[in-house]
Amino acid sequence: MKVAVCFNRAVQKPAQGEAFDRISEQGAENEAQAVAGALGELGQVPQLVALGTDISAFVAELRSAAPDLVFNLCEGFWGRSRQEMHIAALLDLLDLPFTGSAPLCLGLTQDKARTKDLLAHHQLPTPKYQVVKLGDQSLRVRDLTYPLIVKPRFEDASLGISNDSVVENEAELRTRIAYVHQTYRQGALVEEFIEGREINVAVIGNGPFEVLPLSEIRFHSELVHPIVSYEGKWLEQFQGYRGTQPVCPASIKGRDAMLLRDTALRACKLMECRDYARVDIRLRDGVPYILEVNANPDISPDAGLARCAAVAGMSYPQLVRRILEMTVQRKEASRA
Repeated sequence: MKVAVCFNRAVQKPAQGEAFDRISEQGAENEAQAVAGALGELGQVPQLVALGTDISAFVAELRSAAPDLVFNLCEGFWGRSRQEMHIAALLDLLDLPFTGSAPLCLGLTQDKARTKDLLAHHQLPTPKYQVVKLGDQSLRVRDLTYPLIVKPRFEDASLGISNDSVVENEAELRTRIAYVHQTYRQGALVEEFIEGREINVAVIGNGPFEVLPLSEIRFHSELVHPIVSYEGKWLEQFQGYRGTQPVCPASIKGRDAMLLRDTALRACKLMECRDYARVDIRLRDGVPYILEVNANPDISPDAGLARCAAVAGMSYPQLVRRILEMTVQRKEASRA
């Protein structure tokens, strides 16, 4: 079977954000090569198809490749994360079956505020929050208790998250909101900062879903704030990276483990995640507060989802096969 493995080229100069934000995009090609390598081991015929600045060239290469299906690793279009859903929609329009979540799911989960609106409406715990829209000069943050954390509304991969994101007073809050508005050109999500254990819950399947072994992010006591900052996720030379260590399986049992799994499953079903996803949760006083539903997480061999799969006894090629098989089943069902 011919499989096109689609991924983003890293922009040379981001249209928004910080110059070093491109570092997180540079890993996309390595992820695609790892998936292609696993597909080759499985007896498939993979072809890497890169998405750059020219969408018509991307479409032409896909048509020339004539794949049976697409392994979709695209996370936006030329540095614009909000357009992640459009790439999946384009594959839909081209009638190419693809791995991962559908366009609507990708669009909703990319929008942190809309995700939290849906979670709250369905009584799933999430930190109290408010959105300060781009261009809104009046600060009316009500019913929120400091410390707060300020995030870009539409980014992932910890873009725009640093120690300065956690604020203790109105002056710091105003400064950080202005930073998000000016640097990322989008609204700022302001939410209560939850002190607690940070748990990543990886989920695979489409019903029945399977929750993989829980993974915990351990924060070194010397960190300014116990958060997964951009530095902590991508910049290996900094203390934030060294002080942010994943531990899988997490030492969580009993009621807490059951609550974490159940909460993640409910969130994935609510957002209609497909094939694989990751739900990031802060556990405080027995309450699993959902921070984010990531419907398109990194599946590199050394990334969190693959790590959880390995603890469950699944090799990397087996994980790729599982995702591939789900896509094939969906393709066959849609054309039956």
